[in-house]
Amino acid sequence: MTHTLTTKVVRGGLPAVAALLLVGAAPARATVPESRVSDWLYLTVTRGEGGSGDTRGTLLLCDPPQGHGRAVEACAQLDSVAGDISRLPLKHAYCPMVHAPVTVHARGQWRGQAVDHRQTFGNACETEARTGAVFALDG
Repeated sequence: MTHTLTTKVVRGGLPAVAALLLVGAAPARATVPESRVSDWLYLTVTRGEGGSGDTRGTLLLCDPPQGHGRAVEACAQLDSVAGDISRLPLKHAYCPMVHAPVTVHARGQWRGQAVDHRQTFGNACETEARTGAVFALDG
């Protein structure tokens, strides 16, 4: 008798469990505002020649600023040039004439526009003078 009762309970409960699993398997709707999705860049800095050197990378998000040691400053600088890294103002600096190449790369999107920027500089000083806080991944 106990066996029959258990079988009836299990048979009666299976459709309910299956229905719950199907509801849980339905795709979730995005609840992230569009502005949060549109401003993100994956930034990398490679030291050395030919991509064989040390590479560091981070994801920069700007609403709210996060994921980068100087995210607030980097996002403000990018806002000032509408996300066009090549338009960042040159910072006055005295850089040594030491050949220690640094290649920076940014890919992602800014205000709904695709970004893919790559540039090589003579050394880290030149990189910071030209790109400000954006590629300052060391903090």
